[in-house]
Amino acid sequence: MSKPKLTLALSHYDRHIPFFDGSVQLEDFDLNVLEVGQSVALKHGDNRHGRMLQKGEFDACEVSLSSYLMAKSRGWPFTAIPVFPRRLFSLSMIWVHAEAGIRSPKDLIGRKVGLTTFQTTLSVLTKGDLQAEYDVPWRKIHWFTRRRETVEFQAQEGVNIHLLPQGKKIGAMLIQREIDALVMPHPPKEVTGGSDRIKRLFSDPKQEELKYFRKNGFYPIMHIIVFRDDFLKKYPRAATCLMGAFESARSICREYYSDPNWSLMAWGRHLFEEERRLLGDDPWPNGLKRNKANLERFIGYSLDQGLIERQLTADELFFEKTLDT
Repeated sequence: MSKPKLTLALSHYDRHIPFFDGSVQLEDFDLNVLEVGQSVALKHGDNRHGRMLQKGEFDACEVSLSSYLMAKSRGWPFTAIPVFPRRLFSLSMIWVHAEAGIRSPKDLIGRKVGLTTFQTTLSVLTKGDLQAEYDVPWRKIHWFTRRRETVEFQAQEGVNIHLLPQGKKIGAMLIQREIDALVMPHPPKEVTGGSDRIKRLFSDPKQEELKYFRKNGFYPIMHIIVFRDDFLKKYPRAATCLMGAFESARSICREYYSDPNWSLMAWGRHLFEEERRLLGDDPWPNGLKRNKANLERFIGYSLDQGLIERQLTADELFFEKTLDT
């Protein structure tokens, strides 16, 4: 008897290589893994997150935590498992024009700041962190987004969000100082190309993020693994099977770095050891219990920013058989 097929859409990160090279399989399912990147196309719903949440194109998919929360609060037919394949600190992802006079977070008040979208998980995290950690009211910043939102929402009264015309390059806008700052999970080449007109907000973002980690106790979640509800209703065992597969993949990935020349970085192994020393043995935990505070803080940010329509609990985000993890 043939096994049911499970189609899974993922980005090609190091921790996902075991899925792509076949090192990880599912005992009860025929796993079909698709490499589907995060398109920055301007057409509504034309990125991986939209293809899942708008069109239900895959059985399971790596999606934006923020957009998933929005979909869940609206009763859309998707349910997650507590697997978090992408994480980022916000503080090193804030770039400013060197001549804009922005030397501290409070200098962002009243400025023009570019985002991918208002609801992009890093955007939500950055707005929330600026307010919670540095007393910078995000409502007093003018936000410029470069593409349409994955899940539509009504902006709160007094919040300034401007959608850029199609084809307008937000990195070039920062170079030319049409905007003062930029926050994006995939910064454009104008930002990362070494221009002396662009710098990070924090002169030592690594130390700033280490302070954040020690204060809050977590490395912030960006993405989550989401199933279509109809698939889970038909195959409830898929949730725990896939969770186990992600744990296996993560263990395999960690072993890659035992080879000091596995990555292109000359000091890759040194950095791996330093991270373990500073952030502990596992800053990437899966499961609900170790991520509850991380999730609850982000849910609060989403509610404050008008993105979710009701208060959510961390528990209701996940398939019931994964809650005790």
